Amino acid sequence: MASDTKVTVYYGPLSWFEEQLGSGPRRYLLDAVDERDEAKRRIRHTVDGQEAEDAEASVPRPTRLVAVSTDYASVQEHAITNFVRLIREINPERLLLHNPPALIQAQLDRVFKTDVKRFDYPVVTRKTLVKFRDGFADRLVGQRSVRERMLAALYPLTTTRRTKPVVLMFYGPSGVGKTETAQFVNGLLGGELLRKQFSMFHSDKFASYLFGGTHSEASFARDLLDRSSGVILIDEFDKANTVFHSAFYEVFDEGVFEDKNYRVQLGPALIICTSNYGSEDEIRHVLGDALYSRFDALISFEPLSSDEVKQVIDRLVDGRLAKLSPDELARLDADEIKAMLHARASGTGNVRKLGKLVDEVISLVLVRAVLGDFPGSSEQSDTKDAA
Repeated sequence: MASDTKVTVYYGPLSWFEEQLGSGPRRYLLDAVDERDEAKRRIRHTVDGQEAEDAEASVPRPTRLVAVSTDYASVQEHAITNFVRLIREINPERLLLHNPPALIQAQLDRVFKTDVKRFDYPVVTRKTLVKFRDGFADRLVGQRSVRERMLAALYPLTTTRRTKPVVLMFYGPSGVGKTETAQFVNGLLGGELLRKQFSMFHSDKFASYLFGGTHSEASFARDLLDRSSGVILIDEFDKANTVFHSAFYEVFDEGVFEDKNYRVQLGPALIICTSNYGSEDEIRHVLGDALYSRFDALISFEPLSSDEVKQVIDRLVDGRLAKLSPDELARLDADEIKAMLHARASGTGNVRKLGKLVDEVISLVLVRAVLGDFPGSSEQSDTKDAA
C-alpha cells in the first residue's frame, strides 16, 4: 500500500456510516477487486524492443475505497488473511472500512496509524426515566410492579459511572407485555431495536452464529456492531440450549462480546432477555448460578386479571377501528364488539392472541355486512363463534 494512503475504520450502523461518507466519490471494495482480477486476466501483446504494459497499472487509483460490513463475506478467505497485501495492490488514496473483522483491524494497526470512529449509541437519561414512568400505563395494561422495578433497573444507566450494560431477565407467561416493554424503552431512545429470537436456533448454525464461523457466515457479534439501538432484546432466552450459555458470560459481566472474527464493546447498553420461566428459583435451577448471578435484575410479569383483559380488548378494538375507512366504520358497532369479546375472551390473557381474535371478529362482521347473510346462519351467531 502506498505510504500516503489514509485509513479510517468506522464501527456502528450502516446508516451512520453512509452519513459519514457524505456524497463524495467512492469505489466499493468488491468492485475494485473484480476490476483488479479482470486486469490480471487480460492478455497483453508486446512488440520486440518495447516495454510490456503492466495490466494492473492501467487500473486508475481509487480516491476513496469503501467496504461495508456485508462486503467481507464476499471476499475470499485468503484475501482477508492477507488484507494489507490486497489493499496495496488496489492502492487507494483513502481506505474507509465499516465494521471490519478483528483480523483486518489488527493487520492495519500493524502497518498504519489507523483512525477509528465509533457511533454514539442512544443511552438512557433521566428524561428517559420520566417518559417511561409517565407513558407506561398508556402503553401497557397492568404490570405496575414492572414499571417500578424497571425504573430502578434503568437508573444506573443514567450515571457516568456506568460503562457496561444493564442486563435484565423478564419472566412470566406469554403475551403479557415482556417484548412490548422492551420495545417501549427502545422507542424512547430511538434506533431500530436489535431483536433476536433464540427459539429459532437449535442447530450447528447457532454455534457458528454465537461463537463465530467463517467470516462469510452471519454472526451475533456482527449484528451487535451493525445495530442502531441502545437496547438489545434476546427473546425466548429459555429456548436456547444450555451449551450456549457460556457465550454470554463476558458480555453480561463486562459488556464485551467476542467471537472468532469480531470483538464488540457494548458500553452502557440495555440487554433484555425474555423467558417463560415461572419463578426466580426455576431460572436459577435451569441457568445455573454462573449465569443467574450475572443478571442485574429479574423482573416478573404477572398474568392479566379479567378487568385488565377487558382493558386490553377495548384498546385493541379502538386501535383497529381507527385504521378503518368511514364506510367500514358505518357497518360496525364498537360497543357491541367490545361487549361480545368481553364475554367470550375474559379468560384469555395473551395479548397477541387477543389481537388476532379482535381482527377476526371485526373482519367477520365486515365481510357479512358486505356479502349478506349466509344460508342457515346469522351474523350474530357466527360472530360469537369466532369469539
